[in-house]
Amino acid sequence: MYVLFEGVDRAGKSTQIELLQSALADLIVTKEPGATPLGQKIRQILLHEASPSALAELFLFLADRAEHIQKVIKPNKNRIIISDRGYLSGIAYAHVKSGIDLEQLIDLNRLAMQGVEPDLIVFFSLTPQELRKRFATQPLDSIEQRGIEYLLRVQDIMKELLKRLDRPYIILDATKSKEEIFHDILPHIRKHQ
Repeated sequence: MYVLFEGVDRAGKSTQIELLQSALADLIVTKEPGATPLGQKIRQILLHEASPSALAELFLFLADRAEHIQKVIKPNKNRIIISDRGYLSGIAYAHVKSGIDLEQLIDLNRLAMQGVEPDLIVFFSLTPQELRKRFATQPLDSIEQRGIEYLLRVQDIMKELLKRLDRPYIILDATKSKEEIFHDILPHIRKHQ
């Protein structure tokens, strides 16, 4: 089972992944970008070193996605895989930054994904107030520095994409406590163990 944990920065995806790792044996945890040696280099470029043009950024993310599918997802398709981000984020962030048509972005991402799509998307939804509160707690990477309004627009596009991509999904209220969110997620993952 291939599961995407999606949502904007600071929505609590990583926290829930850590909780699931403690609760479930034989779980594969991965992320985009950065789960492969090539992906680690791309992640470093994207988040810390450079400010590529919108189109160059899109193709770096697509390169990471193609490598991730080939080297991590396909070889482990018989296990439970949870990925911190995936094509939902890729499409939404690219659309908001570049204005490239959503259908074109969907097509490019599907090419990079080589026919492999998630079995479930778990979407963490934040209110503007909670996002502002969480932004005050840690330093920002280069994507987060684009601002809260940027991230809220990305979140809106992600919600639109959930309906368009025709994949099973659940939407979680990311303002709940981490324990409440964990109890909301766990049954969806356990049923595929």
